[in-house]
Amino acid sequence: MRIMRSVVLSLFLILLSAPLLEGQDLSTYRNFSFGMSLVELSKQLDLKPLHTELLHQRPAVIQELTWRPRDSSGSSLPADSIRQILFTFYNGELYKILVTYDRRATEGLTIEDIVEAISAKYGTATRPDVEISFPTNELYMSTEKVIACWEDSQYSFNLFRSTVLDTFGLVLFSKELEAQVRAAVAASIKLEGEEDRQEESERQKKEADELEAARQKNRKTFRP
Repeated sequence: MRIMRSVVLSLFLILLSAPLLEGQDLSTYRNFSFGMSLVELSKQLDLKPLHTELLHQRPAVIQELTWRPRDSSGSSLPADSIRQILFTFYNGELYKILVTYDRRATEGLTIEDIVEAISAKYGTATRPDVEISFPTNELYMSTEKVIACWEDSQYSFNLFRSTVLDTFGLVLFSKELEAQVRAAVAASIKLEGEEDRQEESERQKKEADELEAARQKNRKTFRP
């Protein structure tokens, strides 16, 4: 009898904790899942054709796609609070999501209001004294202070307030892939620098060769 009560109590506790565990799933944001492909995302958003920006091609392909929900009808994603979403892909795999919330949708809301709303789905937030960078995004300052953070061993969600747009934003990324992307970007910048130097060297050599050819020709024909 005691064993039976223990089993029933254990099952009850598991069922009770299930919604909490589900609410703390950081592998997805709304209907978007980390690791999904460009093709999967384009089908979900019904984007035809699919316009992406190629940031780097070697040693890894890094692409960005910007989507504005209010411009898209019939989508499964509610557009009531979002201005735009920037999706970043690493070798075709979604690893980062940058959400910019509509200023009208957040007007009057305090930081605590926003944190409470996000915490209801993703669990308790921490308040780290850190900044997050936006090196290639013209909508933001180069860095913004993180207001609150939700994370586990695999993913990190970071709430900030845009200094330029005066509205809230959320940066979500895969920790493992973020580290790989940083290394790939550094390698890509190095490769591009080497290629630029090689091209400049070849250009200078070509100019020198052409100048020398002109010199030899004119030496034969020049008359003072």
